[in-house]
Amino acid sequence: MYKRLLFIPAVATALICMAFVSCSSATKSSRKSAYVTDTLRINTTELSYEVRGFNGPTPIEIDVVEGRIVGIKALPNRETPNFFERVLQSGLLDKLNGKTLEEAKAVNLDAVSGATFSSNAIIENIRLGLEDGGESQLNPKKYLTEVTVAQGRLKGVVEEGMATFWAVPFAEAPVGELRWKAPVPKKAWSGVRECNEPGGMPPQRAMGRPGGQGPNVTEDCLYLNIQTPAASASEKLPVLVWIHGGGFITGDANSNNGIAFARKGIVYVSLSYRTGALGFLSLPELSAENPRGISGNYGLLDMIEGLRWVKDNITAFGGDPAKVTIMGESAGAIAVSMLCASPLAKGLFRGAISESGGSFCPVDAVRIDNNGIRDVKGSEDYGLEWMKRIGVSSLAELRETGWEKLVSDEQSGGVGGFWPTVDGYVLPDDQYKMYEAGNYNDVNVLIGTNSDEGAMFSRATTLDKYQADIRSEYGPFAERMLALYPATNDEETFGALSDIFRETAFAWPTWIWAKLQQKTGNGKVYLYYFDQFNEMGGRGGGPQGGRPGGQQGGPQGGRPDVQRPQGNPQMGQGGQPGGPGGQPGGPGQRPQGNPQAGPGGAPQGMPQGMPQFRAPRGANHASEMSYVFASGRQMQGGDKAVSDAMHNYWVNFVKTGNPNGEGLDNWPVYKDGEKTVMFFKNGTSLIETPNKPQLELMEEYFAWKRQQPIR
Repeated sequence: MYKRLLFIPAVATALICMAFVSCSSATKSSRKSAYVTDTLRINTTELSYEVRGFNGPTPIEIDVVEGRIVGIKALPNRETPNFFERVLQSGLLDKLNGKTLEEAKAVNLDAVSGATFSSNAIIENIRLGLEDGGESQLNPKKYLTEVTVAQGRLKGVVEEGMATFWAVPFAEAPVGELRWKAPVPKKAWSGVRECNEPGGMPPQRAMGRPGGQGPNVTEDCLYLNIQTPAASASEKLPVLVWIHGGGFITGDANSNNGIAFARKGIVYVSLSYRTGALGFLSLPELSAENPRGISGNYGLLDMIEGLRWVKDNITAFGGDPAKVTIMGESAGAIAVSMLCASPLAKGLFRGAISESGGSFCPVDAVRIDNNGIRDVKGSEDYGLEWMKRIGVSSLAELRETGWEKLVSDEQSGGVGGFWPTVDGYVLPDDQYKMYEAGNYNDVNVLIGTNSDEGAMFSRATTLDKYQADIRSEYGPFAERMLALYPATNDEETFGALSDIFRETAFAWPTWIWAKLQQKTGNGKVYLYYFDQFNEMGGRGGGPQGGRPGGQQGGPQGGRPDVQRPQGNPQMGQGGQPGGPGGQPGGPGQRPQGNPQAGPGGAPQGMPQGMPQFRAPRGANHASEMSYVFASGRQMQGGDKAVSDAMHNYWVNFVKTGNPNGEGLDNWPVYKDGEKTVMFFKNGTSLIETPNKPQLELMEEYFAWKRQQPIR
């Protein structure tokens, strides 16, 4: 832990300790005066974790001798030295030198012309140091870094002023005979387990940056990361469990920093689960060895086992197992939706937050652009086709095959790739039907979508092909589809396909979730619509805060050593064009390697010369996350207004099940047809459900599709 105060002479230390004894019953102001009579150095490293420049924190030191400031300097780091010179040149420090701390606090610290984000952050550090004045030494923060859980002792670390436990295992490594089996609870260990480094990513097609260290990828990936503000195990703080996105084929638990939630009194947990073939493969051989005659959904079972571990052990971290909220984005949001329907997850959480995701499409044997979810037979057939493509002929051979080969198949890396399955056990039935019958985990939910998030997954095609695909997939609804999603030339097909994907994958399932729960449940529904995209680089939001150690770069500002290849739709991990903190590119460029060519997808044979990069028409997929997590770069204006509102709404919901709180516009419970949707754009306002005609058409289409025989 960095020390806020470093008393320089030993004699001064002794004198001040004596002063503490003699002033033990003194007032706060008199205690401060004991500090300022001797030499001290105020270090703002731990005072200012929330104060950041463009590229990181901006700590400073203030030297005080005999009660007066004799110097202020920048601490060595990536950000501060360059911008400290601007503050120095402004003459601000000359106004502070020679003054007492009380006199210095009266100086106007805002009067620096041309101040940038980073120089303002330095000035804020100076203000914090002056305000603290040594007071924090009297009540040093306590960290809960050693705990005992069911399996044994754990020792964490302090990062960004927060007790952090990396890679806490909740299950045995799913390797060997445990590959493609339900997770096995972690056995007890002896001694103290050090939790000071991130765990590895689940196997996926990830690669290191050129010239950099490759990512840590491992099948031993069933773990939790925990950040706790608790000083003792008895605090009973609310708990937020984050489930990462990535299309169920990529992503990891280390990519998002929950420090801003932890600083608001929430125990933040991120959960790692198996992805891709290792998490969702179905095969006849796998079904035959299962007593229930089913296979797949191992990744969902991982999530459920992780939530069981949280329920049994989070008290040790100062959390309350009765106050758990689950939260995810994209595939993580879809997983949250599925957990709300799964009887296996009953009682494991009291609230759910879904950002851009839901699972209410009909059951089918095939998946085309999120228009359906496979049954066991359809998933088994897909698994057999995958086995042929990778050149493996049996389950025994698969279990002997290295994970690198299992994730090498580009065709299964697209939107129609590995996915959860309606198996009658983890997912008992068509989720739409389950909600109609009131058969689900009825908890309060906060759910919503973004205005242009289909753009990340779409690409222009020829006008003729677009119209032919619509007529093929939408049958009796084709002409109405073409009227509501019009295109008069090849270029306009991009916008039409983007909007169709927005509805089928995100907006319709979210809206129907809200409608059905409003009708059949008791849990309250809070619905939002995010359209902030025109201030931070055009697509909404800067990079996320990285790992709790504060690294930047990589997907969503997460681990900087990871770079996503083409052929992998990130579905919320920020690596695709148009995502936050991802690779440069326009919202219309879809990853290569996706075999699906249906409406809303990435049709083959894009015409030569078709524009690859397009100006955004709205907020792209995952772009809200920088605002929700409030741990990225400094924001101003409308961006800051939206981030402050979203983060505080989310915090309140985790704490109470209701997003409303002091200083926020009232967010009513959702009622269809009324202005009850919270609209985030340069602030907050209430609107009716957007794109309602399109959503109502999708509702008719999916009702018709649900009556069709399984393909």
